[in-house]
Formats: sequence, structure tokens, C-alpha cells
Amino acid sequence: MRMKLHHTPYISRRISRDLVNCDFVEIRKTKEEISEEIESILDADIEKEHDLDEKVHELLDGQEEEIEFLNADRRQLFWLTKKRLANDFGVILNNEDRFSDIAHKVLDYLWEEDYIHYTCSDNQVKNVIFASIDEFLKGFEKADDAVMEKIKHYKRKLIPGTEEYDIVYHRLYEEELIKRGLM
Repeated sequence: MRMKLHHTPYISRRISRDLVNCDFVEIRKTKEEISEEIESILDADIEKEHDLDEKVHELLDGQEEEIEFLNADRRQLFWLTKKRLANDFGVILNNEDRFSDIAHKVLDYLWEEDYIHYTCSDNQVKNVIFASIDEFLKGFEKADDAVMEKIKHYKRKLIPGTEEYDIVYHRLYEEELIKRGLM
């Protein structure tokens, strides 16, 4: 599953919680400070992919007439172009490799900036971070489906994209994540 910007606060809190609860990690800053830094690392990674997507859309829009003339599948062209440009933008498209890379970045930053210390191998701590991301995203889909079902049966009609919808969605989403042990 693809990580989105609205996931990052939840994922960063999950990672910081798992690091705090880890026996072999010594925390040197507050859980909130760690979460903020992790969230900025996650946001930067997502922004790189967003920039790549925009560039691909721009390229395909410039070739719109040719795409229509050849009756080509735009989604397939989008994916092929994205794969070709991914390295130029520093984006890893394979989720497992991407999460591993993010885990390394988080670990390196937290260690270098003296947020954490540990008495084991780097890989053990990296695996805690990787597992936090992976488990969250696996549970996200189920939680999101449950929230969407609850919103669908709300007494008053909520319109997606409105402030009221966003507030209700995030409140229900957090409740669902807590209920599922993801937060």
C-alpha cells in the first residue's frame, strides 16, 4: 500500500511509540519531538513522489495528441514513465525497499541528532522502524474501510473535502486505530 500525507502523523507516532517501548533503545528526547522529526522525514519522502507524479503528468499532457492518436492507455504510460524517471527523483517504487530506505533515514537522523542511543546492531532498530511502518499500513486499509462505513451511516450527510468531514474522519480514524492497536 502506498503511504499518503495524511498517514504520516499516525505512522510517526507509531514509530516513536515502538522505539520508546523497545528495551534496547535509550530515548534522549521526548516522544513528541521524535514523532515530529519522523513525520518530517516521511513527508519529505512523499513530497518527492508527488513531484515525480507531477512531472509525469506534465510530460503526458505535452504528448496528449499523440497518446490519443495512438489510442494508448494513459495509466500504463503514466506507470512506465514514472518507473523510468523514479531514479532521477530519488524515489523508490518498491514498497518494501522504500520502507527499508525510510527506516534507515529515520534511524540515521535520530542517532546523529542524539534523539536515541542503542546497544544493539543498527539492523535491530531499523527493523523496529520498518515493522512499525509495515504493520500500520496493513492495518490502515481495514481501519479506513471501517471509518468509511461509519461515515456512510451517519445521521447527517457529510461531504468529502469539507472541514466538518475531515474532523469527523480523523476522529473516527484515530478511534479505529486505537481500537486495532495501531496507535
